[in-house]
Amino acid sequence: QVQLVESGGGLVQAGGSLRLSCAASGGTFSRTAMGWFRQAPGKEREFVAAITSIENTSYADSVKGRFTISRDNAKNTVYLQMNSLKLEDTAVYYCSANPTRFSLGRNPMYYNYWGQGTQVTVSS
Repeated sequence: QVQLVESGGGLVQAGGSLRLSCAASGGTFSRTAMGWFRQAPGKEREFVAAITSIENTSYADSVKGRFTISRDNAKNTVYLQMNSLKLEDTAVYYCSANPTRFSLGRNPMYYNYWGQGTQVTVSS
């Protein structure tokens, strides 16, 4: 029903910036709760940031002050602006959605639609 496609990943030096995009289709985007998660090799998938339909936001402590989540309902797109990138930010980043929920979700079980992921690699 809902399809998500991430883009914007790539290779960047430590201290640099990237902006990830997640384009959504097949649902009412303006009423959909959205989230970003990441998974590094050998580690569990972890929460990064979330945003509600009324643009309340939540961030993991590890990215607070460096990353910003936002949404553009006219473009059916959610963004993750990543600044001051560190080596430990290297991971596959996943976009997620739940069109029936209206609060901030930090648990991956909260979301029922997922994108395929985009690789972010931070080098020294």
